[in-house]
Amino acid sequence: MSTLAQPRFAPLPTEQIESQTDAVAAGYQFRLVSYNILAQVYVKSTFFLHTPSACLKWKSRSKAILTELKSFDADLMCIQELDEYDTFYKKNMENSGYSSIYIQRSGDKRDGCGIFYKPKSAELVQKEGIHYNDLVEKYVPSDHVNSALENNSSTEEDKNAKPDNSKRGDPNDPRVRLKRDCVVLLAAFKLSDPCDHILIVANTHIYWDPEWIDVKLAQAKYLLSRVSQFEQLISNKYDCKPSVIIAGDFNSTPGDKVYNYLVSANLESTDEAPIKLRSLYAENGGEPEYTNYTPGFTGTLDYIFLSDGSSIKPTSLLCLPRGDSDDVKGGLPNFQHPSDHLPIGADFLVVNS
Repeated sequence: MSTLAQPRFAPLPTEQIESQTDAVAAGYQFRLVSYNILAQVYVKSTFFLHTPSACLKWKSRSKAILTELKSFDADLMCIQELDEYDTFYKKNMENSGYSSIYIQRSGDKRDGCGIFYKPKSAELVQKEGIHYNDLVEKYVPSDHVNSALENNSSTEEDKNAKPDNSKRGDPNDPRVRLKRDCVVLLAAFKLSDPCDHILIVANTHIYWDPEWIDVKLAQAKYLLSRVSQFEQLISNKYDCKPSVIIAGDFNSTPGDKVYNYLVSANLESTDEAPIKLRSLYAENGGEPEYTNYTPGFTGTLDYIFLSDGSSIKPTSLLCLPRGDSDDVKGGLPNFQHPSDHLPIGADFLVVNS
């Protein structure tokens, strides 16, 4: 896979940045990338008939993904569908100057969410792993979690086609529906800027099934409630106002119920989230045309959300292909992109710390 696409971060218009900041010249900068790398455990030729077989083999894919991760030169990376963490990624990324934290999915799932970070750029001061399966214990009948809710979502081609929707009992039982083995990794970092600004990073992968929008929405609500609690904990512990970034694969398209809930602070909504967020790309030119590209589904599923009023401002965005670009034509993965998802990211400036 020597023909890997090279990442390009495009600067945002100078006047746009200046209008958002009071101290552009003096601020501390860092880079964050979010990326669903496609767990090898889900790589089966029957799911990716459009992909050259050489692009599916672990030996070549692992090298390609590792090369790509290094090419971002990011200070922080939120990785979803991360498997082979202990056997491959942890050590290899350490050799490239990264420390990392990881949470594996519940049950028999072999992948999870990880955050890789450069210790010279960010000091880990607190972390917390969250299992969405906790919702099973928190469920009360008034939650109305059931399959009758209107489907208002799209999702990627089901590469994770596993019979988990039928083998765990009655899918109309909310306690069965809510047990999807999805996770969140929460971390607080003290940035290496002169003011030691605290940045909270949440990395998550929301359930995939487009017919189970109720479960996705329940997970999104639980995510924001836990992030809000974590933000309060960090605020009290360090006597600060931390900035918050929530990144990941939300398996939700722009304008659907999950997306609208996450950005409810910007909408007229009676179901306002406990933390006000704005979408990085939406606020800076619009969401990408797609972040997942396969013959079965092409659309945007991956996002980076920023807390409203935070002390970090984007200065550049990681560019994504548009239209039927040559490097994605026919569907992913391919020789240019080792995953069926595309990475998203940005450079940020710390201001008003």
